[in-house]
Amino acid sequence: MSGVLILSSHVASSEVGGGYQRAVLGALEIESILVPTVLFGRHPGLGPPGGGATPLAIFEGMLEGVAADGALGRVEAVIAGYFADPGQVLAAARTIDAVRAASPNALILVDPILGDDPKGLYVKPAVAEAIAAELTPRADILTPNAWELAYLTDLPVASPAEALAAARTLGKPALVSSLTVGRSIGVLWAGPREAWLASHKRAPFAPNGTGDLLTCLFLAAVLGGAAEPDALETAVSDVAAKIMGRDVAVALEALA
Repeated sequence: MSGVLILSSHVASSEVGGGYQRAVLGALEIESILVPTVLFGRHPGLGPPGGGATPLAIFEGMLEGVAADGALGRVEAVIAGYFADPGQVLAAARTIDAVRAASPNALILVDPILGDDPKGLYVKPAVAEAIAAELTPRADILTPNAWELAYLTDLPVASPAEALAAARTLGKPALVSSLTVGRSIGVLWAGPREAWLASHKRAPFAPNGTGDLLTCLFLAAVLGGAAEPDALETAVSDVAAKIMGRDVAVALEALA
């Protein structure tokens, strides 16, 4: 198998996006294919990033090349992440349909990268609308942060209980990050029959890219055969250790 097809950003000098996910998966000996939606020199939050969005014709052409190589029938999973243009979202949707036809057991993970608190929406409204309309329904697993879950569902997500209620309205499993849990921060797994919350002490500073890291670590654990609660605990523990530079105690609890 060719591992994971990543449809997301490539940022040359920052540990974010699809390029970062490809590096992390490679370290875990999971092969991946990255078709970049943008080519940036650095994270835009640091200033002018350099580079720009991948032109739609080039993005579609790369996907055609990947398909012509027979790779869509060999992938175990797809990560759909950051998109710069609604046309890219439509091309990604067609590619997901092609993967489902060629590799029916492939896992489709959609990380609806739309915005965050307190910045709000940081993609074009047309991109957000396309992701909600075209990619969310095609996902096997959604991985929004708390702000994105509230945006997608138009429901409050101020607590784990509210996040679980909102996630249930999506009609599919969700991994929800950046939840406030008292003085801690948490990640919720809302599966079809069970829900689990992993939380740990807040870090003084959380770098960009933690959501990208969480998504690919969770996916890697699931592909490796871990049950979702175990994948949740492993991924959250590894992200916390990365942020804080040491092992961090993670509390795992089942939610009703």
